Amino acid sequence: MEYVILAVVIAVIAIGAIAGLVVSGRRRQQLPPKSQAPVITAPKTTPAEPQVGEEAAPPTEEPRRTVEEVPLPEALGPEAPETVEETVEVAEAEAAPAVEVPEPTAGRLVRLRSRLSRSQNSLGKGLLSLLSREHLDEDTWEEIEETLLTADVGVAPTQELVERLRTRVKVLGTRTPDELRGLLREELVELVGKDADRSVRSTKHEEGPAVVLVVGVNGVGKTTTTGKLARVLVADGRKVVLGAADTFRAAAADQLQTWGERVGARTVRGPEGGDPASIAFDAVKEGIAEGVDTVLIDTAGRLHTKTGLMDELGKVKRVVEKHGPVDEVLLVLDATTGQNGLIQARVFAEVVDITGIVLTKLDGTAKGGIVVAVQRELGVPVKLIGLGEGADDLAPFEPGAFVDALIGD
Repeated sequence: MEYVILAVVIAVIAIGAIAGLVVSGRRRQQLPPKSQAPVITAPKTTPAEPQVGEEAAPPTEEPRRTVEEVPLPEALGPEAPETVEETVEVAEAEAAPAVEVPEPTAGRLVRLRSRLSRSQNSLGKGLLSLLSREHLDEDTWEEIEETLLTADVGVAPTQELVERLRTRVKVLGTRTPDELRGLLREELVELVGKDADRSVRSTKHEEGPAVVLVVGVNGVGKTTTTGKLARVLVADGRKVVLGAADTFRAAAADQLQTWGERVGARTVRGPEGGDPASIAFDAVKEGIAEGVDTVLIDTAGRLHTKTGLMDELGKVKRVVEKHGPVDEVLLVLDATTGQNGLIQARVFAEVVDITGIVLTKLDGTAKGGIVVAVQRELGVPVKLIGLGEGADDLAPFEPGAFVDALIGD
């Protein structure tokens, strides 16, 4: 009996051992290998805010940055900006356009003589050819007169010149080419006017800077001429402020400001469609505050037939004169318009006192006689002439150099 009980106990133990081995094997098969065991990371915890009476926990250290990540001041150079403001200033300075040095104005017309002579030689050569004929009969003198009229010299000046030429040719007798050229040069210089004061009054005086109004209709190159005139004055050592009072033409102020930036001249401007007189007033005010030599004001250039708009031009001049006198009123005329330019000149002269004339596009026309005609019409001299599209193609008018270009070598 005892043996039976012992055998049963041993059998139970054996069965239990075998079952344990089977379960253990199954578990080993279900477990992943050690290399694929998932990595468990501790969750990030946000430090609790300290309660009243408790000390704040020290801040968690940020991971250290490598040397490559941290720019050292030495790597930026000895003059590296230290603040955001200094960085912006450096960027603006690098973006600002370089200030140009305008070409000297002394002798500029002489340097541009070939450009002028290319389009004007027909007048001088035509006259020399007619005067060189063996017999100067009435038909020839009529041709000479017609040549002068075609060049827009004007009726009265043409008659005067022809009479003087007829008298001097009779006295001269024989006429060599050199004698004729010298004779014609003398008479043309006299006709153009060799003794007129052609300087632009741009010198600072006790009341403040010299004020120059630039007037003319749209299309004659008025704003461009104002910008080029700024270059002329800067080249002659003047400090200039520009007034963008042409508020009715789109982009006129932008155009003038670009011209000013090229030579370091500041431009005073206002909103598009603003009051031109107010902007002109502010420009002179700024010129006084900055102690500049000259204030150039580009005025609106709408149709001269608009009476109300011409009255507005008169208003600009009156408002500016509250600061002091207006030193120059320069009328810009397109030399290619001929007699129409004279009509414009008359209307502008009725509104403001014109003190000088600027003739543009003189390189694109054979009608150089407009210089004589407009001076006779207004009784004021041509002071500047435009001879091309270049920035330095505006030149002080010199009668001798102009006539030399007309008649050639």
